[in-house]
Amino acid sequence: MIADYMESGFLENIIDMFKHDRSLYSLLHHLMSDERGRVRLGAVALIETLKDEHYEDIVKIIPSIAALLKDPNPTIRADAAYLLGIIGHKDAIPYLEEARKDEIAPVRQVISEAIEELTNLP
Repeated sequence: MIADYMESGFLENIIDMFKHDRSLYSLLHHLMSDERGRVRLGAVALIETLKDEHYEDIVKIIPSIAALLKDPNPTIRADAAYLLGIIGHKDAIPYLEEARKDEIAPVRQVISEAIEELTNLP
């Protein structure tokens, strides 16, 4: 249901849902693994919007997002790497390092950029 709402453009409503029910963060990896690009883009926008306010909750989902670095779909792998960079926590670095030799060059590029961003954090 959340993915369908995200695809329909109800991002603001979903942001409010996540603000009021922090258990919904556990669903984020499902949104990021959705085949619909608009859903994945909405999930990234959701994290960008709530990152400062709910950072501890977002850091907890790093392992589930990192698991998507092994997804068969290279677009999902790249999106997961990008989101880990957006989250901005050094706990993501080992997962990204493990995925650094991805078989697809554009995915490797996104992974490398995320690692660079995270290693330059204070």
